[in-house]
Amino acid sequence: MLQELWTINIRRMIKWSKILLPYTYLRYFPPQFILRNPLLEGVYDAVVKGRKVAGIVIQSTNTKEILSQLEPFQERELCSGLKREIKFILETSDYRDDILVVHDYQNKGIIVFLKIDDSKQSVPYIEQFISFLIHQVRKWLVKEYPYIHFAAETGYMFVDRSKGSAQEAIQLAQQQAAEMAEKRVHSKYMDIMASMREIIQKQEIRLLAQPIIELESNTIQAWEILTRGPAGTRLENPLQLFSIARQTGMVYDLEMLILEKTLHLVIESGTKEEIYINFTPLTLGNKRFVPSVKKALNRHPSVDPAKIILEITERDSIEGMAFFKDNIQALRGLGIRIAVDDTGAGYSSLHTISEVMPDIIKIDRSVIENIDTNRVKESMLKGLLLIARETGSLVVAEGIEKKEEADVLARNRVDLAQGYFYAKPGLLQKERVAY
Repeated sequence: MLQELWTINIRRMIKWSKILLPYTYLRYFPPQFILRNPLLEGVYDAVVKGRKVAGIVIQSTNTKEILSQLEPFQERELCSGLKREIKFILETSDYRDDILVVHDYQNKGIIVFLKIDDSKQSVPYIEQFISFLIHQVRKWLVKEYPYIHFAAETGYMFVDRSKGSAQEAIQLAQQQAAEMAEKRVHSKYMDIMASMREIIQKQEIRLLAQPIIELESNTIQAWEILTRGPAGTRLENPLQLFSIARQTGMVYDLEMLILEKTLHLVIESGTKEEIYINFTPLTLGNKRFVPSVKKALNRHPSVDPAKIILEITERDSIEGMAFFKDNIQALRGLGIRIAVDDTGAGYSSLHTISEVMPDIIKIDRSVIENIDTNRVKESMLKGLLLIARETGSLVVAEGIEKKEEADVLARNRVDLAQGYFYAKPGLLQKERVAY
């Protein structure tokens, strides 16, 4: 039976691949995409294995305008040429190993399923991919059809396996990505935006805390605050919550809400440890940010700014952010310290370190995972520790999941550690932490 199904599916794949011939590396699906059988593609396999996968929709918003400038034979040439060019762009790009599926989206654009490993910051990576592809397509169009202007809308959504089957999760991600791409005309986008606004207005987020352990004394030094959306909704997952906030232009409002609720939590819990709060460069570079932080601290006068560490997350480029460096300097003037997240996962975090000279460097889990059995990773750790000494930064190692990893960190005199080995994100309570 399985052999028969596999034969049928192979025939279908051969038939569908004709849409974007010649078929070589990437896999292509029919215009009306329906996952009838999970054996067909790597999307299902990646999702089942717990990999982060995003569905991305890029669609033309001026198709009628473009076609009105073409003769019928030119329309066919444009469509076939564009498909070939997109295929070439993707197959020769730095993203090719992360692309699972490419297929037409209702003859108005394409859908791409992209896997994202732990060494890449999810949302910036997706947006970099979208920007790259649109830029390359426009370059080709300018060359081949200089009188055509290509306008596009985009949307993306992560596949969330927390509810339903993998197949249902994949289809839902595609549907929601399309809704985001069709935001100018699609009423569901307005519903999504309204939901996001309601979350912020009603302050419907939950805060979890994960301890950060000082290795020398084996005591809790700090807590990192993590965010969840409304329980039981599709926005409970922080990846979905922040991706939608970003696409609807509400990241700043969401992150300021997190700051406000965090300061309230510090007072309510009576914690004396330091508190790490995540912020994107987009928020840290906002002209309104420092005045907003001052107002929040004034509303919570019992919170010591010296106990607050603002952690720069995501790998947006800080180039061109006019207020970013000034804001960092002003925050330090208030006594707040700065941490850089995900160090070791890519060039941009190292560039940020050189620009910011952070008080704390957080080493990414991709460096720490199985470091006890990987000498190269331990050498990488030693190199990052040298960088930290040059910048006068404390070091936090993230993603500790077993004692052997913690032993390597202690041997190399890493300052602080964080991970499931000590405690999962949960209530801000010392009693639940394993030392």
